[in-house]
Amino acid sequence: MMGSLSVPARATMEGTVVDRRQFLKGAVGSLALWRSVSAGVSTSASDSRVRRPNILWSMADQHRADCLRCDGNPVIRTPNLDRIAQEGVRFSRAYSSTPTCTPARSALLTGLSPWHHGMMGYGVLAEHYDFELPRALRDAGYYTFGIGKMHWHPQRSLHGFHGTLLDESGRVETEGFVSDYRKWFKEQAPDLDPDVTGIGWNDYRAGTYVLPEKLHPTRWTGDRAVEFIEQYDRPEPFLLKVSFARPHSPYDPPARFMEMYAEQSMPAPVIGEWAEKYGPPEKPVRYDLFHGDLGIEQVRRSRRGYYGAVSFIDEQIGRIVRALEQRGMLENTFILFTADHGDMLGEHHLWRKSYPYEASARVPMLVRWPESMGLEARRGQVNSRPVELRDVLPTFLDVAGARIPKSLDGQSMLKLIRGEIEGWRESIDLEHVVFIESDDPLVLQMSDWNALTDGRWKYIYFAFDGSEQLFDLETDPGELRDLARVPGHAKDVRTWRQRLIGHLSERGQRFVKNGELVSRRERRLYSPNYPGTAQQHIKVFGS
Repeated sequence: MMGSLSVPARATMEGTVVDRRQFLKGAVGSLALWRSVSAGVSTSASDSRVRRPNILWSMADQHRADCLRCDGNPVIRTPNLDRIAQEGVRFSRAYSSTPTCTPARSALLTGLSPWHHGMMGYGVLAEHYDFELPRALRDAGYYTFGIGKMHWHPQRSLHGFHGTLLDESGRVETEGFVSDYRKWFKEQAPDLDPDVTGIGWNDYRAGTYVLPEKLHPTRWTGDRAVEFIEQYDRPEPFLLKVSFARPHSPYDPPARFMEMYAEQSMPAPVIGEWAEKYGPPEKPVRYDLFHGDLGIEQVRRSRRGYYGAVSFIDEQIGRIVRALEQRGMLENTFILFTADHGDMLGEHHLWRKSYPYEASARVPMLVRWPESMGLEARRGQVNSRPVELRDVLPTFLDVAGARIPKSLDGQSMLKLIRGEIEGWRESIDLEHVVFIESDDPLVLQMSDWNALTDGRWKYIYFAFDGSEQLFDLETDPGELRDLARVPGHAKDVRTWRQRLIGHLSERGQRFVKNGELVSRRERRLYSPNYPGTAQQHIKVFGS
């Protein structure tokens, strides 16, 4: 229980920094803090507001869509996430349009496409947008709280949350910042190093967490979420975001989760006939390399740690759902689980993320609706319409009974759950700019791309050299065979190229000129729609 915990020295609530004495004053836990600092928030909710469902928004960082048993993976153990799918819906063609952390989180925050929220690659998430998810739900009468990784800038930004408890994986991007998890760790284990396992961020290596399991950030995030639910007694419905920093590297699950899997049971990577060029590792070989054939043994070691990290998160999801059940809240709580992007894990000799391929861009999207919503829909359904992270915000507004602005690019996924397909998009756009210093021609070739997929076909355009790829995901889900230069598919290539031309036309002649796609040697992280003046970086490469 909370009375036995050592609480953060400082936490952010409604823009106010609260010290430990305030945190503990007159109570035994986090909700005492939440109540004290949110005293100015109206609690005179109407009966109709109270009856609106709570929203549990849970997400993992770098979680591939195929690392779920319910997605057809026979090795992974994810019983709690599978339960959400079985009692709700799994969207089998859910994507992250810009598959790295910050642009993906911008889509979640704004409900917009990459061009419209302004982030076309990994950069600094804007300090403020005119319409943001936590503020919109707050304005709709919800008590909004975030736990775990936000990856915002400045790092104590709230974007409308009443409060947050942060785990930022040791990241320090604001002067003097220390996450709530790191402060808690220091109080729990003042003589220990939270990074002693020795595996870095974006590292391909895996290893067993060498500290007591209770100190692991995945457990910390789960504990804080359970405590929130156990002690929540405000009259408003809540929006609770629970954002796990794993299975993003370091792949460092506790021993019992590492021991859950054998390396020889790990699936081998898929290697497309087009991907052999990515086999030679970057020079020098780094732990955070982008491409390289490191051997099947290393791939399986990496995957063993990754799978263990996924199952550890799944266990925490189970604890959170049981807390809802024990409070009698489950059938009045809308649950959504997703991820910001996937992880290549050696597929096609590629590592990390930022690629247009399924392992990087396809994400879990699981939804379970409560009985209180009266939603007439079949549970356990699998929906193959293309959905994207931009659809989360309008979905939550729909759940809350709030107006969905026409300016959003996303749509409410409740429409699809109800079987309403009219007006749903035929395909989803994907893109990414990789903004790193590299002389590696293969990294450069992959550093600026656009793509479209309808869940059956995927077309990719590489702006560096104008090359193209086309995959038939129905017959070739591993993207092993590139059809772009197969004569029998020339018409398909032309059709999808024209669709991408139409999609990019609003961007001007840097993208489309004289009705044709333009090759680009100039990389830009931000579109003109990015709010403010922060870091409008431009680089010219390969000249």
